[in-house]
Amino acid sequence: MARYTGPKSRIARKFGEAIFGADKVLSKKNYPPGQHGQNKRRKTSEYGTQLAEKQKAKYTYGVLERQFRILFEKASRTKGITGEVLLQLLESRLDNVVYRLGIAPTRAAARQLVSHRHIVVDGKVVNIPSYQLKPGQVVGVREKSKSLENITDSLAGFNHSKYPWIEWDEATKSGKYLHIPERADIPENIKEQLIVELYSKQ
Repeated sequence: MARYTGPKSRIARKFGEAIFGADKVLSKKNYPPGQHGQNKRRKTSEYGTQLAEKQKAKYTYGVLERQFRILFEKASRTKGITGEVLLQLLESRLDNVVYRLGIAPTRAAARQLVSHRHIVVDGKVVNIPSYQLKPGQVVGVREKSKSLENITDSLAGFNHSKYPWIEWDEATKSGKYLHIPERADIPENIKEQLIVELYSKQ
């Protein structure tokens, strides 16, 4: 399966949430897409509800099915509550931290910055969006990329105190990944237990 490149508003309407950020279309058409989107639908089955939650998490973080399953298997082997550990692994991805630091306005834009070698970790270029950060590592903008308009525009006025697990240094245009975030500090509206229940059936 290739990464979804279609209209993001369509996906947001499917879940009834602005999972990619502010969405003008969603505010006007707060119902599922398609010919029968405004009609009453049949009650979703338990499996359907669990599957939809997994799909929402995948679209939110921009992760493909195989990557998502690998992360889930890793979470299930890690000490702690599996659903919470899964979200913590997703939050620890380099592309997500670049987004959380305000270096990019969306996760998709963050993935592009990482892939195009604009991002450094502990001073070294890392071009793998799925790179798993460890507490104490520093994520920054490559020296020759600091003047890029899309980066400066994204950082302008960004509230860097939103996330207590990362710390921003304006002088060096870098942020430190302080610690793995607690579930209460992850703002995404994802019912991770439903995802755990889905995988437990497979």
